[in-house]
Amino acid sequence: MKKVGFLTLGCKVNIYESNAIKNELIARGYLITEPDEECNVFIINTCSVTNMADAKSRKMIRKCVKMNPSAVVCVMGCYSQTNKEVLELDGVDILVGNGNKKEIVEQIDYMVNNGVKEKYINILDILEMHEYERLDVTTYDHTRAFVKIEDGCENFCTYCIIPYARGPVRCKSANLVIEELKRITEQGYLEIVLAGIHTGRYKDNDINLSKLIKMILDNVPKLKRLRLSSIEINEVDDDFINLMKENDILADHLHLPLQAGSDLVLSKMDRKYDVAYFIDKVNKIKAVRPNISITTDIIVGFPYETEEEFQKTIEVSKLVGFSKIHVFPYSMRKGTKACEMPQVQDSIKKDRATRLIALSKELEEKYAKEFINKELDLIVEQEVNSKEMVGHTSNFLTITLQKDTKYLTKMVKARIESVKDGKVYGKIIEF
Repeated sequence: MKKVGFLTLGCKVNIYESNAIKNELIARGYLITEPDEECNVFIINTCSVTNMADAKSRKMIRKCVKMNPSAVVCVMGCYSQTNKEVLELDGVDILVGNGNKKEIVEQIDYMVNNGVKEKYINILDILEMHEYERLDVTTYDHTRAFVKIEDGCENFCTYCIIPYARGPVRCKSANLVIEELKRITEQGYLEIVLAGIHTGRYKDNDINLSKLIKMILDNVPKLKRLRLSSIEINEVDDDFINLMKENDILADHLHLPLQAGSDLVLSKMDRKYDVAYFIDKVNKIKAVRPNISITTDIIVGFPYETEEEFQKTIEVSKLVGFSKIHVFPYSMRKGTKACEMPQVQDSIKKDRATRLIALSKELEEKYAKEFINKELDLIVEQEVNSKEMVGHTSNFLTITLQKDTKYLTKMVKARIESVKDGKVYGKIIEF
């Protein structure tokens, strides 16, 4: 049996696309493994969201080439799409971007079955891509299933390379989404995460994201929990808020990227809201879901961010009461507008990131402690050691439980008992 070493970097959309390719390879008789010296094929699904992601992508490519020089090496994804330097990397046989991933399996099959290593390069002009590329997934790697419903982004924030990596917004038809979710829940998956590059821009004729979610809730009866990977604050409309009010299948958690708590910095980023708008919309959400977990992304050290502007971000974070902040020191991306702006020193970025991460930990613990002695539904996901297993609640608390494998992949009710050293401990009280 031919072995394929598979590496996936980056976002949930990449995870979904990797799963689609894995499913097709398995159907053709390939064995999917972690990369090792015995692999006949290596596939690296790359990320390019930051300079660090680029560096990690390069490192993984070189590592695989070195691991087995005779293997077929396939590189795909955002790093392939946006970095011409990948063309110069030694040992890469198949190179595709983000518009034609279906071709990968055929090319691998051809090279493996014929014992040849031929350079195959097909990187399309992603900005001219207007058709959604359908990739079908039949099995999933996680207890919760990620389902891609959208690709592309047209926001063109001044710091971001992703519109140039993913192209314009393209969406999966609502009927296909419903069919896929029905199939997944028939397999026993209890939680589904809707994922996209810009999920809130979902559109299928007159069906927007809120209408799609209503269709899912009405037509997928075995679904126990529906979560969004991320949504922009200005795309949380009144219909969406009403759905949260009326249906507890929608997870008690939203990931709302703030990026900065300063109106000046937000304007330089070319975001589509100001701080007052963000806070007002959060208050509307909390009016229907008082205990909701709101997580966010924040960039520190963006051009024009003084210490005063950074302090505004600190204060807004406290006011909103985020349950977790994903902190990103600003990473200058060639080809974006922010590249031409006055840059903040790396040492200042590092200091601000450290301070904001410390605040995030405080806010995480504060939020978790609000649920001590309360009972929450959670899906038990995996064993972590010989004594413990973990699961996630609707509001995305990671709960550590005493190990009992009969509960794995099941939804249970648990009482939250304590929060210690950043971990939340609970006890199953009902199955």
